[in-house]
Amino acid sequence: MIQIKTSVDKKAITLMPNVSFQGRIVVVLSESECDKAVAYLNTQKVVGLDTETRPSFAKGKTYKVSLIQISTEEICFLFRLNYIGFPDSLTHFLENGQILKIGLSLRDDFNAMHKRTDFAPQGFVELQKYMKEFGVTDMSLQKIYALLFGEKISKNQRLTNWEADVLSDKQKQYASIDAWACLRIYRYVEERKKAQDYELIYPVPVPLVRTIELNEES
Repeated sequence: MIQIKTSVDKKAITLMPNVSFQGRIVVVLSESECDKAVAYLNTQKVVGLDTETRPSFAKGKTYKVSLIQISTEEICFLFRLNYIGFPDSLTHFLENGQILKIGLSLRDDFNAMHKRTDFAPQGFVELQKYMKEFGVTDMSLQKIYALLFGEKISKNQRLTNWEADVLSDKQKQYASIDAWACLRIYRYVEERKKAQDYELIYPVPVPLVRTIELNEES
């Protein structure tokens, strides 16, 4: 029987080894490359998805979503929207309800993507809702992944420049992990639910300590 904790302490995560994506990472820099990538993704039944946006450190300055990363178990495509815009093939993929797309905080992703193009998202699974129904109370991707796999997703690259001329290896690894981790979490939980070989471990409640004020005169 596999024991799965429903929550994890941040301090415990800092002691865990960092996770890495061992698959192939493909940076998509043209519409033709996008069409080829989407053609491959259309052969899949389920993928992981995430987005990245260049951070702004100036008041009132914002940027459009810079990157959409879509991952299978073996390969992650990084669609650099600041280079290619939003090709029709990518829009059609996001509207394809026959392919499950697993993401976390999808409302934020949808809002970001809608600033670039109008589309009707279909086939999406919100990982936060999915895990809550499963019984896990922690909602961040880092915490969920740590609970299930005992590894840490580093967030060091989150506030880097996602519109840089060339993405660094660390940026590409970070972006790929976020999309791939959503897929891995979903598939792992689906397997556990199907096998019914797990037990949820809930945190032990901290006992309430009552303090008694002593009357000095007694």
